[in-house]
Amino acid sequence: MAGHSHSANIAHRKGLVDAKRGQLFTKLCRAVYVAARNGGGDPAANMRLRYAIDKARSFSVPKENIERSIKKATGELGAENFVEVVYEGYGPGGVAVLCEALTDNRNRTASELRRVFEAAGGNLGASGCVGYLFNFKGLFVIDAKHIAEDRLVEIALEAGAEDVQLVDGYFEVTCDPKLFETVRKALEEARVPTESAETSYLPTSYVDLDVENGKKMRKLREMLEENDDVQNVYANDNIPEEAMSS
Repeated sequence: MAGHSHSANIAHRKGLVDAKRGQLFTKLCRAVYVAARNGGGDPAANMRLRYAIDKARSFSVPKENIERSIKKATGELGAENFVEVVYEGYGPGGVAVLCEALTDNRNRTASELRRVFEAAGGNLGASGCVGYLFNFKGLFVIDAKHIAEDRLVEIALEAGAEDVQLVDGYFEVTCDPKLFETVRKALEEARVPTESAETSYLPTSYVDLDVENGKKMRKLREMLEENDDVQNVYANDNIPEEAMSS
């Protein structure tokens, strides 16, 4: 189930904080910047900005870093020019990979990602080559120790969530992105703590990898996440435990 667990990916990202704190802070602040630039600097009126701020705070990004990103986006501290791009490609064993990026130079980022894919035995593809294998959903991850399944199902489904699944000790609640805020409020009002609350590309099917390709795919994900421009990496890989632990 390793490749099926979105909670495992979240735990992996949290585990990188101490080792690569500065790089992660840069990525999270870029997300705050773009949200503020596109929808204004008031999180009460810009839900995307609120989500970006909440995510940055969950990784302990300092308040002054967040505020500086918002001021840059609204023109108070000069301007930057990041654009959002989704790069698509194939990983080892035919795994479908999506990379959400914020970049000030599309050609540079595409060239860097192409090299990363090729180094791991994959290849960067054309726009749309694998996107159809993912659905864009709201995703909430909740530690199962905090709430009984029946109670969570009742709260989530009444708020409009589509599904609740227990995976590796965590509940994963999915919903239509348009209902993300409704479900988030319902969980908040019920005092249900979330490990993560975000919109995410979720695979519609998975590719089972052998140990060798699993190790290559793990390396590909790590190299992509090390790129400063890459914000999120999504893949439909199911990596065996032997490849995750070695």
